[in-house]
Amino acid sequence: MKQNFAEFIKKNKLFTLAQARKSGIYPNLIAYYQKRGLLERVGWGLYKNTSVKLNIPSQWEDLVYAVMGIPSSCVCLVSALALYEMTDEIPRKHWLAIDNKRSSIKRPGVKIIRMRNMQVGQSSIKLGEISVPIFDKERTVVDAFRYLSYEVAIKALKTYLGQRKPDINKLHEYAKKLRVKKIIPYILSLTT
Repeated sequence: MKQNFAEFIKKNKLFTLAQARKSGIYPNLIAYYQKRGLLERVGWGLYKNTSVKLNIPSQWEDLVYAVMGIPSSCVCLVSALALYEMTDEIPRKHWLAIDNKRSSIKRPGVKIIRMRNMQVGQSSIKLGEISVPIFDKERTVVDAFRYLSYEVAIKALKTYLGQRKPDINKLHEYAKKLRVKKIIPYILSLTT
């Protein structure tokens, strides 16, 4: 079992208790290695190999732990806007989306948004050595018009349109798929 565990933590620098169980690693073994200082509990059911540096930028470390600790979640809204530098707002909580069919989850410091069409615009971003699921810029802007204030949404749209190679067609496509008609007049007024 030790060799299996050693291979597992070498391959998975950051892992959940569920991932460990799937690989045949039981909680008592994780607790044992945690007491010995080889593992560190960094979040709700989330562990990290202490001998490896993940090189996650310090301002995003808690966000990485939050999204990795909630299976099938995705960085969205204010957190995504902050990562894409499309807002001046500093997120007080980490904004994560989960499928609307899942029951609500509560975690300290995390704002959970239940959304439809989770696959639309889902992408990933590398923070240090960890790849984190995030909605792309276009989906984030459209969602801002669904869930956030107009002030924040319009600022995000203006910033997005001012970036290199904005994809107006993708914005229209997402707005249509997600039934967000109120963004269309703003796109038209800012692009003509």
